[in-house]
Amino acid sequence: MNDISAPEQYDLQTAALKVPPHSIEAEQAVLGGLMLDNNAWERVLDQVSDGDFYRHDHRLIFRAIAKLADQNSPIDVVTLAEQLDKEGQTSQVGGLGYLGELAKNTPSVANIKAYAQIVRQRATLRQLIGISTEIADSAFNPEGRTAEEILDEAERQIFQIAEARPKTGGPVGVNELLTKAIDRIDTLFNTDAAITGISTGYADLDEKTSGLQPSDLIIVAGRPSMGKTTFAMNLVENAVLRSDKAVLVYSLEMPGESLIMRMLSSLGRIDQTKVRSGQLEDDDWPRLTSAVNLLNDRKLFIDDTAGISPSEMRARTRRLVREHGDIALIMIDYLQLMQIPGSSGDSRTNEISEISRSLKALAKEFNCPVVALSQLNRSLEQRPNKRPVNSDLRESGAIEQDADVIMFVYRDEVYHPETEHKGIAEIIIGKQRNGPIGFIRLAFIGKYTRFENLAPGSYNFDDDE
Repeated sequence: MNDISAPEQYDLQTAALKVPPHSIEAEQAVLGGLMLDNNAWERVLDQVSDGDFYRHDHRLIFRAIAKLADQNSPIDVVTLAEQLDKEGQTSQVGGLGYLGELAKNTPSVANIKAYAQIVRQRATLRQLIGISTEIADSAFNPEGRTAEEILDEAERQIFQIAEARPKTGGPVGVNELLTKAIDRIDTLFNTDAAITGISTGYADLDEKTSGLQPSDLIIVAGRPSMGKTTFAMNLVENAVLRSDKAVLVYSLEMPGESLIMRMLSSLGRIDQTKVRSGQLEDDDWPRLTSAVNLLNDRKLFIDDTAGISPSEMRARTRRLVREHGDIALIMIDYLQLMQIPGSSGDSRTNEISEISRSLKALAKEFNCPVVALSQLNRSLEQRPNKRPVNSDLRESGAIEQDADVIMFVYRDEVYHPETEHKGIAEIIIGKQRNGPIGFIRLAFIGKYTRFENLAPGSYNFDDDE
């Protein structure tokens, strides 16, 4: 019979290309090291999981080691063999002899973390290969999906791999923390301004908060028509004009174009009705041009995707940081419109809790303030005093727990049109983790979609009311 198979060299090269990335030696070194030094478990626990091992027998051995560690039992060749025997898996891992070889041939327990990182890196590469294959299959067989939908799914899958990477960090010694704290205090001491974060643009609010602080989750809440979106966009305006870093807005309710028109109305002091309708008068055009020039070439980005998920938000934010650098401020309008993929919808409260935690994590990851708008419960409408309190936050007590600052926008004229304080808004600070609570007053100019500082002495208020 004629041999019509491919040349031996071709077969070997093809096979080599098809073998997924792995390091048997690193896997063996991790398992052997754990048997030689039980304390090494703490060094590899956050680096690898059983699924990261390429060989099935190594996965079984690692799972058995994990069970012994959870029970605070000693880990060596004998105890590990006993645990595998209980699971009926001794023969699947090569018996006592192979366990002994693992322990005997371990190069160095001192380097076990490095071995674990190699195992994890190879596992990540295998995951990427698997997802790449799925992406290619989707591209060849879209099954009615658009290219954009396939791209979104590909990005989501890649992001899941990135999320599963070993977390950095862990306990930090007090000396290192003291050094950082003293450096921070020294920097603040030598700074003339009282603002340690991003200025809100409102003097009284800056005095109470020292500005919007990095890593803070700031909730801005209010009933409909109170002006919470206007207030939040005014915070965005101030950040855009005062910082050379990027400002990112996730607008789940309004189109990006509508937000820009609001900003032009606010910055140009042009009646928003004229801006929306295009019925500008001669003296409006110079102000519009001035407003456009203020925003032109600024690092302001608006994503008006409806129903965006926390994971998508983090992925898009990471992409923006890679392309445009650090972020000064993120604003989200509003958090109840965010969605959790795959959620059954049985407990919206649990979903909002997860969204709230994700927004706090977003603030910490990008070291910038995150301003998230929130709805309030209708029940406050039944009270004589309709000024909101923390418990009025809609659908989740977790929002109150996760937030560093909670602000409420309240305008008495919404409920009492005859009030003598028309055009006055209260910004109520219901919570501030590192500062005082209380309230400040601002002027509300609805036609310009704008809040402004009150001129000193322009109004007389009875604060005891």
